[in-house]
Amino acid sequence: MSYMEINSGHAPSGFSKILYLNWPVVLLLCAISCIGFLMLYSVAGGSVNPWLVPQVKRFIAGMTVLFFIAMTPIWFWRNVSGVFYLGSVLLLVAVEFFGETGMGAQRWLDLGFIRLQPSELTKITTVLFLAAYYDRLNLEQTSKLLWVLIPVIIIIIPVFLTLRQPDLGTALLILLGGSAVIFLAGVHWSYFAAVISLVGALVVVVLKAQNTKWALLREYQYNRIETFLYPSSDPLGTGYHITQSKIALGSGGLNGRGFMQGTQSRLNFLPEKHTDFIFTTLAEEFGFFGGLSVLLMYAAVIIFCVLSALSNKDRFSFLTIMGVSIIFFLYFSVNMAMVMGFAPIVGVPLPLISYGGSSMIVLLCAFGFMQSAHVHRLR
Repeated sequence: MSYMEINSGHAPSGFSKILYLNWPVVLLLCAISCIGFLMLYSVAGGSVNPWLVPQVKRFIAGMTVLFFIAMTPIWFWRNVSGVFYLGSVLLLVAVEFFGETGMGAQRWLDLGFIRLQPSELTKITTVLFLAAYYDRLNLEQTSKLLWVLIPVIIIIIPVFLTLRQPDLGTALLILLGGSAVIFLAGVHWSYFAAVISLVGALVVVVLKAQNTKWALLREYQYNRIETFLYPSSDPLGTGYHITQSKIALGSGGLNGRGFMQGTQSRLNFLPEKHTDFIFTTLAEEFGFFGGLSVLLMYAAVIIFCVLSALSNKDRFSFLTIMGVSIIFFLYFSVNMAMVMGFAPIVGVPLPLISYGGSSMIVLLCAFGFMQSAHVHRLR
């Protein structure tokens, strides 16, 4: 397909589609994942087992799905978004009855070939469904109360089911990601002002409810809030994780201790060093500049996605790309804030670096939808 055909209002077709992928995003995702492979090799003490090999297999599977999704026209994903959303909600319901329990939470379904965490999937299907909803909605109806309540219900259902597992971190990401799509769709700011005021009041009620029979959070969740506010009050108990995390972050200095030379991770002082707290291991071994480099790579992914969204004239594609970007941003920003002590520990992994099959594959699928919107936009 020639340059003139591409710029005459037609999307590329056939094998030529691969040429029109947003390749900077693809290469950045590969580079970030390779950093994750190095860190998993390091925290395993210089061994490819038990974390590196499974993670590489998941990455290959995820990239395969990314290319498949990217080559499929974006209108197809718009038309089946409702099916995806309903399927993910049904999987969340299935977790209630058949889910496997781990670390005090019932979040996983064993499908034989993969141990799936449906709440991870719901982050993306909710964004897709909301984007399709607003694509079909007239602009004049966007801020009318009835048409605002429908997307609110679309968000509340998976948030409620995820909170029951319990998984506060993922529920917050679904809520914030969905709310961002509603905002970008053009809903009037007054609705958000009302919700923020309500959330503020709810936070007060939640904190006041502690140690009462009508407490709204589990005891360990209240402990996380207290640990966030007063981490030094119990450094060997509830504050142990964040205390060790800060020690690892500080000990790395500017240049780090060197690859596989981090004392906090090698001597097992650092908890969950291969999942939620892997960034502290990275910062200890590669220092401030290493951590900053990863942050800049994440930021570059966001920038390329936003530029792609702004160049896209299709409303569904624009909202999908921006929704994926926001979910990705929330992933790494919440994780980094969490391990630095700027946010409570809510169990959010570092995207593409933390060990975890569901989060990696689902995130790469999300970028597949972003690439499909980019490839098939009218030029």
